Amino acid sequence: MKLKTALLLVVAILFCTATFAQTSKELKRKKEALQREIELAERNLNKTTSGKKLTLSQINAIRAQISLRQEKIATINSEMKNLDQQIHENTNKVQNLKGRLADLKKEYAGMIRFAQRNRNAYDKMMFIFAASDFNQAYKRIKYLQQFGQYRKKQAAYIQGTEQQLSNQIVVLDKNLKSKGSLLKEEVNEKTKLDKNKNEQTAVLSKLSKQEKQFKQDIQKKKQQQAAIDREIRAVIAREIAAAKKKVEEEERERERIAAAKAKAENRPAPTVAASKPKTNSEALRSTPEAAKLSDAFEANRGSLPSPVSTGYITARFGAYKVDQASGKNDGVTFQTSEGASVRSVFNGKVTRVTNIMGRWVVIIRHGEYFTIYTNLKSVSVSQGENVSTKQTIGVAGESDGVPELEFQVSRGGVPQNPESWLAR
Repeated sequence: MKLKTALLLVVAILFCTATFAQTSKELKRKKEALQREIELAERNLNKTTSGKKLTLSQINAIRAQISLRQEKIATINSEMKNLDQQIHENTNKVQNLKGRLADLKKEYAGMIRFAQRNRNAYDKMMFIFAASDFNQAYKRIKYLQQFGQYRKKQAAYIQGTEQQLSNQIVVLDKNLKSKGSLLKEEVNEKTKLDKNKNEQTAVLSKLSKQEKQFKQDIQKKKQQQAAIDREIRAVIAREIAAAKKKVEEEERERERIAAAKAKAENRPAPTVAASKPKTNSEALRSTPEAAKLSDAFEANRGSLPSPVSTGYITARFGAYKVDQASGKNDGVTFQTSEGASVRSVFNGKVTRVTNIMGRWVVIIRHGEYFTIYTNLKSVSVSQGENVSTKQTIGVAGESDGVPELEFQVSRGGVPQNPESWLAR
């Protein structure tokens, strides 16, 4: 029974350690990814601050850097929380093992005292011959044999428990050292965060001096984006119109076939119920292939890969305001590394490749969904081509000297928040 209890304790220790290690590994991987994004943001920020002119990309880079730094600090706090829990559990395990070891040693000492009292063969023989009958004598012989075996097992078990205790103390000491390192890392990140916030204050102060020029730049970007958005809407509208036309043509063909059959059988032409799609989404998913692709795309909501392998979001979906300048994003903007490849986030068909005001735009259809990739320096796909998930479709271009990609998701012509579709 004691051996079973000890085994359960060992299994529990191993299970908790494995679970903790897995969580710690995930947090460490996330922290390392955030650090790479922070370093990329710093490099991009250095590019934008080298010039005297203040740009929206510079402001967005500072904001992104602060956001990434805050997320990294939150990740460090999660690591420390896990460590605190593990330290607490390991401390309890050490105390339990110490108590268990003390009980075992006490029990073993009693056995040693008994063995010393019966240490020679004469005493053992007297113990056996003092039995009242043969059965009792036989039981005493078996008892002495089992006692010797049990004593050896207890001695081995004590050694094993001592080793477990030693190992657990090493793990606990490692936990404490890891927490100390995390505390130092957190202090360092908070210092850098304060520096980033001071930089942001300085930039916003600079913004008031360049307000006129900054507003002009924002207006130019808005005009450029408006032209791109018009093209996107026109492409999607054509796709919807083509889908509806196809449905109508198929409907007319069914009516023609039904009427011809009725005439051949000398009976009135049947009335065929209209099956025109009611919404744009219904039109776009009117074929089995389109419906299947739409369902597959939707099933991957929250787990689609990023359109760039390295990068971070600087402008989010929806309305935004920078000082007195404001606007609206139908997607998100990624700042990435120089020469970064842009990739399709899901299987689909390229419906449009166009250049608007010097910026390449690629639109890919996934049934009723569309993904739009804007600000490409070059493209490597053509209209009508089928693409697969993570296939390279081009290279990110630059805005204000920084590599950027604007990414949108649309459902039947209605913009969606891309962040809810992409995996983090």
